[in-house]
Amino acid sequence: QVQLVESGGGLVQAGGSLRLSCATSGRTFSNYIMGWFRQPPGKEREFVAGISRGGGSSSYTDSVKGRFTISRDNAKNTVSLQLNSLKPEDTAVYYCAAGDRSSWKIPRSAHEYDHWGQGTQVTVSS
Repeated sequence: QVQLVESGGGLVQAGGSLRLSCATSGRTFSNYIMGWFRQPPGKEREFVAGISRGGGSSSYTDSVKGRFTISRDNAKNTVSLQLNSLKPEDTAVYYCAAGDRSSWKIPRSAHEYDHWGQGTQVTVSS
């Protein structure tokens, strides 16, 4: 079992930046592919970004490519998401997730992740 706690959300103006962090504890962090998802108001939870166990590979949904960057520190058991050039449509609750089902491919389906944080709110004003 692994526990995840997100932090770093907040209110920011369009064009601004935020850095989300996810601290983990429990089982070996490097065993897990890590992902960030978000759930906008009234919408389904959606994949934002994912990173491989060693950090050498990452994947992004098209709407955030070039603006968001996912990274991980296996020594500190943390995964981060840098959000730049934020837009009002980025407003959502952001969730950190951990999965160990996939051997190497970074999953984009929430069903492939077994452990979730409680979420952190990101609000972007226009």
